Amino acid sequence: MGKKRVAKKGQKNADYIIKPELGKIPKKKLSSGILFISATYNNTLFNLTDSKGNAIMWSSAGSLGFRGAKKSTPFAAAKVSKVLAEKAKIIGMKDIDVVVKGVGSGRESAIRSFATSGIQINSIKDMTPVPHNGPTPRKPRRV
Repeated sequence: MGKKRVAKKGQKNADYIIKPELGKIPKKKLSSGILFISATYNNTLFNLTDSKGNAIMWSSAGSLGFRGAKKSTPFAAAKVSKVLAEKAKIIGMKDIDVVVKGVGSGRESAIRSFATSGIQINSIKDMTPVPHNGPTPRKPRRV
């Protein structure tokens, strides 16, 4: 289902194992970055970028194998956050800024699980779009 490589005894890195959920990890080394969390009603998306905003890696509840209504749960968001934090540690990430967008149930649990992974969180911004007036309401029905 995913990539799983185990090195043989004769190879240089005998303990080199890639877990299936980690997948491809970039070679670029970074010390700080920005984590964008998009928590919708149906899914939770994570996008890890460098300090300029260029995407380095991403993950979502759907890409981890959660299907249907389970994608939008706080548990799924925490699991995806743990996997992304593990990838970030491998590329040398020390501290991040978090930008949260959306009103889904996975917002808080995603930030908590990322914080417990050992990466320093500098700031948390809420960039959820809020309508100033919204769409005009429907006209009353005439009978």
